Amino acid sequence: MPSTPTPNASFSLTLRVKIQNTPGKLGEITTAIGRTGGDIEGIDIVSVGKDFLIRDITVNAASENHDKEIVASIKSIDGVEVVYVSDRTFLMHLGGKIEVSSKMPLKTRSDLSMAYTPGVARVCEAIHRDPEKRFNLTIKKNTVAVVSDGTAVLGLGNIGPAAAMPVMEGKCQLFKEFGGVDAFPICLNTKDPHEIVQTVKNISVAFGGINLEDISAPRCFEIEERLKEELDIPVFHDDQHGTAVVVLAALINALKIVGKRMEDVKLVVNGIGAAGVACSKIVMAAGVKNIIG
Repeated sequence: MPSTPTPNASFSLTLRVKIQNTPGKLGEITTAIGRTGGDIEGIDIVSVGKDFLIRDITVNAASENHDKEIVASIKSIDGVEVVYVSDRTFLMHLGGKIEVSSKMPLKTRSDLSMAYTPGVARVCEAIHRDPEKRFNLTIKKNTVAVVSDGTAVLGLGNIGPAAAMPVMEGKCQLFKEFGGVDAFPICLNTKDPHEIVQTVKNISVAFGGINLEDISAPRCFEIEERLKEELDIPVFHDDQHGTAVVVLAALINALKIVGKRMEDVKLVVNGIGAAGVACSKIVMAAGVKNIIG
């Protein structure tokens, strides 16, 4: 029996509906949503007229086609007008999901003189005399570049650097929200490994670390290795090592539950791309002997 996708926030809609103010009309709407498999998350009153109500109804669906089915089921109800439909995922991305904000308020002329000219010149001179001070006197020590060329984005494949931007913005959000680390998306309009390496090296002055993201194999291996050799800051390819760390943690705990050792299990790797290679390496280092890829 085929499984039915579960409604979730990825396909969440807010429908503004104008409802005839008669008993049972809201019930017809909720019944229609339920019959089409929608999951109601919230119902709010926007305004009340003499013989109508305007409500916002937030519904989770399972796909874009499911979204359309839900909207169509509501439109078919007499006495109900769908005023407009908002896709909540797209609303979250309007204008981008991240911003640069100032840590120090600039409220007086003195503030401006210290943050910028002429006072900032003294800080520049201090870094020029002792370059190590750049870690304490600039954003460098807590800022990561999230770098991609858009060639292996999620399950979407080679969609290019512009279409990769929402994912890279999201990764920057994760750095900030869960680690307190500032991050900025750098999406490069080139697939050439040498150009990517050179570009990252040229901009690395401002960053304390480089997070490579969604760069296709096998180029990703060369790019990471060269940057590790040629930069003096940490370089991490998330598709490889982020995945591998999680897989190893899951394997360690799974084997504890069943009472088995690493060297006694057979491990199948379905797909030998960037993540598959890194996962194979890390579990081999942990003691797994029998791997089928």
